[in-house]
Amino acid sequence: MGTERENWSTRFGFLMAAAGSAVGLGNIWRFPYLAGANGGGAFLLIYLGFVFFIGATVMLAEFTVGRMTQKSAVGAYKSVSRNWTFAGIIGVLSAFLIMGFYPVVGGWATAYIFKSVTGLLSEPSAIPSTFGAFISDPVRPLAWMFLYMLFNIVIVIRGVGKGIETASKVLMPMLILLLFSVAGYGMTLPGAIEGFRFLFVPDFSAVTARTFLAALGQAFFSLSLGMGCMVTYGSYLAKDTKLASSAAIVTTMDTLFAITAGVAIFPALFAFGMEPTEGPGLVFVVVPQIFAQMGFIGPVLSMIFFIALMIVALTSSVSLLEVVVAYLIDEKNWTRRKAVITTSIVMLVFCTLASLSLGIWSDWTIPVLGVGFFDFFDILTDKVFLAIGGMLIAIFTGFRLKKEDLKREITNEGTVPFAIFELWYFLLKYVTPIAIGFVAFFGARAAAQPALMVFGFSFIAVLALFSKKL
Repeated sequence: MGTERENWSTRFGFLMAAAGSAVGLGNIWRFPYLAGANGGGAFLLIYLGFVFFIGATVMLAEFTVGRMTQKSAVGAYKSVSRNWTFAGIIGVLSAFLIMGFYPVVGGWATAYIFKSVTGLLSEPSAIPSTFGAFISDPVRPLAWMFLYMLFNIVIVIRGVGKGIETASKVLMPMLILLLFSVAGYGMTLPGAIEGFRFLFVPDFSAVTARTFLAALGQAFFSLSLGMGCMVTYGSYLAKDTKLASSAAIVTTMDTLFAITAGVAIFPALFAFGMEPTEGPGLVFVVVPQIFAQMGFIGPVLSMIFFIALMIVALTSSVSLLEVVVAYLIDEKNWTRRKAVITTSIVMLVFCTLASLSLGIWSDWTIPVLGVGFFDFFDILTDKVFLAIGGMLIAIFTGFRLKKEDLKREITNEGTVPFAIFELWYFLLKYVTPIAIGFVAFFGARAAAQPALMVFGFSFIAVLALFSKKL
């Protein structure tokens, strides 16, 4: 296209957008439970090691590839070799499929903001049935999902600077304030100390091989790696942006958000004598039950928590939508407006299927694969596409790009020092692909849907053969 490529107007705006992409629902509903159930502080130490040695390594690679090529996920690979087109397509497809269920959950969070305000979450014993009735309803979740998706459309259609960057500059500081407010109150509750013990006191007797796999998997998937988000965001960077420190800042912010989420939830959970859990059951059932027992402050904290949850989902889903939109703009010469609207319509169709699969279609599964649409989108991306996508970006950067070119790009033509370049390059080229391969192998092996795993890996193999024209 003849139009000039969009750019971030400030480094702060880019950092807020990248951190917003990295901080996702997993930081809220998965990380705290994993930490507590796998040795507390012992898990945290292992997790931090993987975050900064594996996660930050891949993130820097994605930023570097994006800025070096000035192209989004597919174009970045294709500009070096058309044989690598499939790796970019995996990223775009991952983003597309995740957006087949993510807005469904984002819609739930949006709905629960209003439920908090209107007193519909005031009776603890009724909250589990309230959530079950809500997600199984054929209409209400769809209405909230459409509203949530509209937020995404409004932001992304305005472009990188005026849309994504401006929104991130507002939403991320707001998220910090909201989470710290809930965490601060939770720390004052009687019995909250047990929650801190659950999260932070090291219990090395609980550490097993599964602990290392869980820590590595969470460290990798928590950072929005392997799906083209950071390559796409990196392609909008100015040439004088410091890449290594940017990757370190985003990685640190993501980790701090995950820890803060744990502090916001688990001290209160233990203070009220509730069992720790994870996933949607934690944030849409257990957490509202806690707030419902807090008296007059409960509805206020509930509203604050679900606004924060909606922001967490929104800043991530905006980046996922942008991955697909950027591909259509760069590779198909579409206008941003056409790309956003067309992509969003298809995503809404997928989301509708995912939502209904939890309700009136809950007894139906996809033939042979044995899962509903929500689980199809979720498990396929989580267990297969993201792991393979992350492994491919490491192999591509380490083996296909020239070491000297990478060093020049990361050091801004030698003007920015990066003393650990050799260590980073070694980790990227040799350690990271093997580590991610372990996570992918054992994750797929442990999955309860072997047919879906076979489908996912077979699909990638076919894609590698026929994706050159995409």
